[in-house]
Amino acid sequence: MHNPDDLIRLFNACFASSENTQLIRGDDEPIYLPADEQTPYHRVVFAHGYFSSALHECAHWLIAGEARRRCIDYGYWYVPDGRTAVQQAQFQQVEVKPQAMEWILSEAAGFRFHFSVDNLNGESTDSESFQLAVQQQVLQYQTLGLSIRAERFRQALRVFYG
Repeated sequence: MHNPDDLIRLFNACFASSENTQLIRGDDEPIYLPADEQTPYHRVVFAHGYFSSALHECAHWLIAGEARRRCIDYGYWYVPDGRTAVQQAQFQQVEVKPQAMEWILSEAAGFRFHFSVDNLNGESTDSESFQLAVQQQVLQYQTLGLSIRAERFRQALRVFYG
């Protein structure tokens, strides 16, 4: 069974001290919140207690550079479900790397990865080319290697889920 509480413990064991960042179960939409006056640590908030959402939000954090990690939601724009074809194409372009990282993390955790176009009520776009781009990015990560943070978390998942 894949319990998001296990992911929280693993992520926080890896990064709460070294990166001042914690993975947190949220009630609504996922969001990244840098430390502020009220909360002295950075928060990777995932949606509705879903394991897949937690993995996806971890993936976003793992690929975000230091400057992006100082911004709310890494400084990205987000248009909710119901995007036009143009908006969806832009969304898919910025989702290639996070979904590739999520796939790698899912594999390490023995969890089935699902592509997500996250636009059920919007205009359809070419999901095959998006999936191919994600697959190619996975191969690139495997060839060039992961960042230190990403590799640390992947190894923690592998050890825990064996």
